[in-house]
Amino acid sequence: MNSQHEQRLARVFVELADTLVDDFDMLEFLNTLVERCAELLDVAAAGVVLSDQKGGLAMVAASSEQARVIELFAVQADDGPSLDCVRTGLSVSSEDLAAEYGRWPRFAPAAHAAGFAATHAVPMRLRRTVIGALNLLNTDSDGVNPESVNLGQALADVATIGMLQHRMLHDSTVLVEQLQTALNSRVVIEQAKGVLSAHGAVDMQQAFLALRGYARSHHLRLSELARTVADGRTDPGLILRPRARPAPHTPRKLP
Repeated sequence: MNSQHEQRLARVFVELADTLVDDFDMLEFLNTLVERCAELLDVAAAGVVLSDQKGGLAMVAASSEQARVIELFAVQADDGPSLDCVRTGLSVSSEDLAAEYGRWPRFAPAAHAAGFAATHAVPMRLRRTVIGALNLLNTDSDGVNPESVNLGQALADVATIGMLQHRMLHDSTVLVEQLQTALNSRVVIEQAKGVLSAHGAVDMQQAFLALRGYARSHHLRLSELARTVADGRTDPGLILRPRARPAPHTPRKLP
């Protein structure tokens, strides 16, 4: 690992630890987590599945449209590494999904068809509290390398600690409420992506990137912007309009 990569990784750890702010947005936070995993780890994509604290599971964030579809399918089919990981609190992996049709009869064929060949899900856990799983997906059949797994677990740990810390310093019900809000917001975002995709003849990943880019450049909450797009209060053309110089995203409290 070169020094530039180490510095970038250190900045990400600080970024994920910064949850003690009044406008903390869990959905944005988890999208940052999966995007940084895809950027800095030797993996093709990453996704997060969370427990809703009522026994149910939901896909909340993914770094690509393919990963989003696969993790959503896993939850709907009640099958796959992320679900096993949340339920056991242990890492769950496969170096060759093509050989896992018996283990995950619904997830493995779907993931393989989507181009993913390997997976390694790590728990988002603090002691006995498991709030979700971070799934690292790869297109190479030799699995996810140990360094990426270790760093992925470290990032998941920092994210989990930050989320639980935010709860403890505010109110005992905050995390549950925020988890449910994140799950509800995910639905609205999917609706907004559909509106943008239909309006601009773009795919769902491009629609999401446009939506998130507009939210960041205009200092808006992603979920709130998505709601205005979904219910027709914001013109999709404004979101999809190319920007010559998009505003960069600057993590909080970073030098």
